[in-house]
Amino acid sequence: MKTTQKTGMFRALLVSAVVLSGGVAVSGCATVAVTTATVAALDIAHDRRTAGEYIDDASLELQVRQRLLRDPEIRGRAHVSATAINGVLLLTGETPDEATRTRVLSHTQDLAELRQVLDEMQIAGKSAMGSRLNDTWITSKVKTRLIRQAGLDANRVKVVTEYGNVYLMGLLRREEGHLAAEAARTVGGVQRVVKVFEYLN
Repeated sequence: MKTTQKTGMFRALLVSAVVLSGGVAVSGCATVAVTTATVAALDIAHDRRTAGEYIDDASLELQVRQRLLRDPEIRGRAHVSATAINGVLLLTGETPDEATRTRVLSHTQDLAELRQVLDEMQIAGKSAMGSRLNDTWITSKVKTRLIRQAGLDANRVKVVTEYGNVYLMGLLRREEGHLAAEAARTVGGVQRVVKVFEYLN
């Protein structure tokens, strides 16, 4: 895993890998806006980040995605996902070559909210739709297992899956992080579990 750090003081970030074989009618747009706002409010209520940190992370993800979409050298050639927790940005997916990977990383250099970049991109062709659907299914199963087996609030753990590799992100206590990883590794189809947690004191 390649890591790029911004200057400044912040809590130690643990990154470890475990290898594992009647109402009012509204318009459509208004409905989406209300639903999105409701989901965000619920997420924030269960999240250990402050509302400001939550919004900063959402902004960080959006900025990176927009920059990559606007870059013709990346758009259509690479499949990259950006996920942020507390200013830590995880990049997963595929780029066709090292030059494109470097170009993707260049788009993260001047983001005010960014504390650290974790580069988990692979040099490979874009993943097939079947592979992405399988990853989505694994993510769903992991989230369910976190609740049922580990007894965790799933909103406090972000789950990202790429080629069966499961990345777990969040602000957790050490015991919670251990329980989350143990639960995730029992899910069928999971190849590897990578803990990207900031541990609370």
